[in-house]
Amino acid sequence: MEPIRIRLGEPGRLIVLFPYSPERVEKIKTVPGKIWHKEQRYWSVPRYDKAVERLLQVFAGEQVLLGPGLGPSPAPAVSEVPQVPAGRIPVRPELSLAAAQDIHALVKVLRAAVRSRHYSPSTEAIYSSWAERFLRRNAGKPLEALGEASVGRFLSDLATESHVSASTQNQALNALIFFFKEVLSKEIGFLDGVVRAKRPVRLPVVLTKDEVGAILGRMSGTPQLMAMLLYGAGLRLMECCTLRVKDVDFGQNEIVVRAGKGNKDRHTMLPLMAKEPLQKHLAAVRLQHNEDLRLGLGRVAMPNDLDKKYPNAGKEWAWQWVFPATSHYEDAATGERRRHHLHETVLQKAFKEARLKSGVCKAAGCHTLRHSFATHLLEGGYDIRTIQELLGHSDVSTTMVYTHVLNKGGRGVKSPADDLKIAGGNRTGLTG
Repeated sequence: MEPIRIRLGEPGRLIVLFPYSPERVEKIKTVPGKIWHKEQRYWSVPRYDKAVERLLQVFAGEQVLLGPGLGPSPAPAVSEVPQVPAGRIPVRPELSLAAAQDIHALVKVLRAAVRSRHYSPSTEAIYSSWAERFLRRNAGKPLEALGEASVGRFLSDLATESHVSASTQNQALNALIFFFKEVLSKEIGFLDGVVRAKRPVRLPVVLTKDEVGAILGRMSGTPQLMAMLLYGAGLRLMECCTLRVKDVDFGQNEIVVRAGKGNKDRHTMLPLMAKEPLQKHLAAVRLQHNEDLRLGLGRVAMPNDLDKKYPNAGKEWAWQWVFPATSHYEDAATGERRRHHLHETVLQKAFKEARLKSGVCKAAGCHTLRHSFATHLLEGGYDIRTIQELLGHSDVSTTMVYTHVLNKGGRGVKSPADDLKIAGGNRTGLTG
């Protein structure tokens, strides 16, 4: 049988090459963070302290050829990796979580797993944060000792000690399930005895049309235009920030939302009130883009590595952000100066300031404009399925929460006190 070849791959990864063999495939599958590259037809695994030695243990008894630069790695300063007898296949590396570099390596593998599934950057950040918090909570324990019991204790402590909301606890659970499955190759079963945070039933905060007008009237410039799209098209905050020029159709008065929540596309309307201001805004953005091109800049980040397939597309006008940032940044991977979209906090801060100035006392944020969009459409007589499609909800039950606006005055029931006739005609001083 041909030998197994291990060599350096992309930063932080090792490439493992061997002809197909069911036995070898079963062995490589025991390595946390392994990835099968279908097109290149090789496996890759994360590179960290003693990664090569662990691979040699996995393939004990077989001929393994190491590529240049893959000599034995120095042993970790804090923790030692126990030796595995020849011929034994470890379930997974027994890293000691006392070493900070071990936690960092595991989180790095988690990030790679999230990216390989094309999850959003926010999901990557959230999952990584919860995994690191869980690992630090269990510092000093071998990975073999982590399982349902440790996850259950961690989740219970979130509810009883940290007093987190139910949605936060569920978020942590989802992150840990992903971490155990994709990084540690271990399924989390039933979590008996977990103290679950109580999930209250909440109605969304909704602004009246007068309140929306009062807030928007105290905004100006780009934030005002963006807020108008949140309300007039039912966009989420990041959907508005990441709009590209090609996704605004002035002829059809339509906006195409690309890769929205759940990585779904959808169509929604372009408010007529925002049409002319948006055209003027894009004219100014195009002048800025032309100036960037003149200076040798003008490139934006492309989704799904499309810039590799179409190297010049990142400088085309169609792919530019509708709401670009005011300054450039340096891309960490390429060193190229690019222009990012306007940061969401710019709009959030402007909206909060306008709400306070308008005197609206409701706890409203940018997402409240989306709630108000759906509610006011229902009040206008539009059917629930149409609103569901405009909002991009997978299940109509999610959209049904907005039907609370139809239950005016105690769920639409007229109070018997409204027809009550009080002797003497005294309707104001009920007790007098």
